[in-house]
Amino acid sequence: MGVTTYSDEYTSPIPPARLFKALIVDSHNLIPKLMPLAVQRIEITEGDGGAGSIRQINFAEGSQVKCIKNRIDELDEKNFSYKYSLIEGDGLMDKLDKITYEVKFEATADGGSKNKMISTYYTKGDFVLTEEEIKTGKEKALAMYKVVEGYLIQNPDAYA
Repeated sequence: MGVTTYSDEYTSPIPPARLFKALIVDSHNLIPKLMPLAVQRIEITEGDGGAGSIRQINFAEGSQVKCIKNRIDELDEKNFSYKYSLIEGDGLMDKLDKITYEVKFEATADGGSKNKMISTYYTKGDFVLTEEEIKTGKEKALAMYKVVEGYLIQNPDAYA
């Protein structure tokens, strides 16, 4: 098994509390509404939504990935940090044991936020992830992030 880690950082004009509530805490309600052509539904299939819970994401018909399951490893609403693992589904491509993510939202001096994400890929056997595969995943995550950010900019009272 190989382990590959990547980190990213994004800035946003949205304060961390609002972004965290929309992107993390209430994503199961908001994302399918904002992106119905990509995400059919997100449901909590085990637990109460906190640490140890399982979230199933069902993608829209015609998507390359049909379904994934994430386990919430840590949800810290006070410090705006979130850790979760992709543990099951098409997103693992039968080549990965799991993918873990650590997300942290921090306030910036201008009232916005700096958002850090660390992704760790645990591959099966001697499979090696390509830069292109990593890039594709990062682009999809950033696209969702930007849709939610745009929604929050257009709706300043949402998640306030």
